[in-house]
Amino acid sequence: MAAFFDRLNEKHIAFIERQPMFFVASAAADGRINLSPKGMDTFRVLDAATVAYLDLTGSGNETAAHIKRDGRVTVMLNSFDKVPLILRLYGRGRVAAMGSAEFAAHKDRFPDLPGARQIIFVDIDSVQTSCGYAVPEMALIAERQVLVQSTLAKGEEGLRNYQREKNMTSIDGFETGLVVADHK
Repeated sequence: MAAFFDRLNEKHIAFIERQPMFFVASAAADGRINLSPKGMDTFRVLDAATVAYLDLTGSGNETAAHIKRDGRVTVMLNSFDKVPLILRLYGRGRVAAMGSAEFAAHKDRFPDLPGARQIIFVDIDSVQTSCGYAVPEMALIAERQVLVQSTLAKGEEGLRNYQREKNMTSIDGFETGLVVADHK
């Protein structure tokens, strides 16, 4: 049976810290709903009411666009081991752009990964747990390195060009707020 909480408790935080992946859902009032799987040890609990993740350059930037347009974000983590559990974090998102004071203040909490473009923060409105009885039991074999390898292969200028082409607007044409700095 589902249970709701106002904030994360110690049991929730311990569960989050054991999960190798998470899912982020976001939407604006119009357009598509986005749901993205994330991994690579990029998720952190900052306190009982705030979480954040290091957002890496990918083929889109939907979450940032939806946060800019609407703000609502849901993060879901679920157990794939013997003890089933689903944990959802409902809240409002905010984006710290690379180069901003907020990004600089938090970047050391995360691994130094190529292609980092921003940190997404979620101010939690409510926490929900549910059974997860239908989620399969699976084992993590390894983190994929394809994103890291493709980012490194682009080089700095290629990565900035890719971000300009793919990450400045959402698939629905919404501005993401991403600023791609030129390096000299």
